[in-house]
Amino acid sequence: MPEDFIIGAKLGALVERMVASYRCDARTQHIDRVYLPNRGEIIQLVRDLLELLYPGFIGRQHLTQHNVAFHVGDLLPRIGEAAFRQIYLCQCYADEDAKSNHPSSAERPSEQRARELTLSFLENLPAIREILATDVQAAFDGDPAALNCDEVILAYPGLLAISVQRLAHALYQRGVPLMPRIMSEWVHSQTGIDIHPGAKIGRSFFIDHGTGVVIGETAEIGANVKVYQGVTLGALSIPKDERGRVIRATKRHPTVRDNVTIYANAIILGGETVIGEGSTIGGSVFVTSSVPPNSVVSFTPPELRLKTKGGTDGRAVSTPETVATRRTARPNTDDAEIMPDYSI
Repeated sequence: MPEDFIIGAKLGALVERMVASYRCDARTQHIDRVYLPNRGEIIQLVRDLLELLYPGFIGRQHLTQHNVAFHVGDLLPRIGEAAFRQIYLCQCYADEDAKSNHPSSAERPSEQRARELTLSFLENLPAIREILATDVQAAFDGDPAALNCDEVILAYPGLLAISVQRLAHALYQRGVPLMPRIMSEWVHSQTGIDIHPGAKIGRSFFIDHGTGVVIGETAEIGANVKVYQGVTLGALSIPKDERGRVIRATKRHPTVRDNVTIYANAIILGGETVIGEGSTIGGSVFVTSSVPPNSVVSFTPPELRLKTKGGTDGRAVSTPETVATRRTARPNTDDAEIMPDYSI
């Protein structure tokens, strides 16, 4: 075995170089400041909240009608204490950050305000649980491979992502800084699904498969919407002021009305883009303008060429999808799924 590694005489110089790098760039250090939320505690809070939302599935098992009230009575105070502590730290962090740029700004937020926000958040949890039940049902109804609702809760990354997003959104709505984003980025790392806590999402929302889904901060999604993997609801461009600084308080992301299905890898961009109620957005399309209600949006598939291995000549093949998208007549009920009403 090799001997222990020892920096030796170079330690002092290396320390000086590292500390000098801290002084040179304040963007990547948190020194001479007091307040900062604890990322690890926030992640544990998310896990405890999920245990509260899905009793018997996450965390403690073997719950009964006789002991579930004791379980909730034990869990809620722990959640409340952790949430209050982190909400207060987030408020103080934001105030401290503001004072570094504006020394005359108001004093540190009061603990009473943090208590009020925490209690408001906790009182909202039954309503969040009620809407999550519609998400569970939407996943089961929308995926023929689902065994039952239990499997959706235990295994589906889309449900985990929307569960945490709905919790984070409740904090975002209450003006809590930083904490909602820590929550949503943690679940992003767990699922590959990136939903900003500011996005407004209606009931019965289902993300099928999920990997690569991106939903931006100002996106608005109605009820009974289903999206597949790789879908992006993004910004068309980032507006800037006359000094070239990003204007943040603008509607940058699309609006999706009720009863819309968006298939894999579709990209929908722009704050003025509205996908009309009842529409279907085909896979891999790129949409930057509004779509009327009850439309089917698709693109003409590329022409396929087939040739024998080792041969030199190929022949074009018209697939059923290619033929369908070349028709111009309005589709009847039987081929509505492959016929576009609204081509791009």
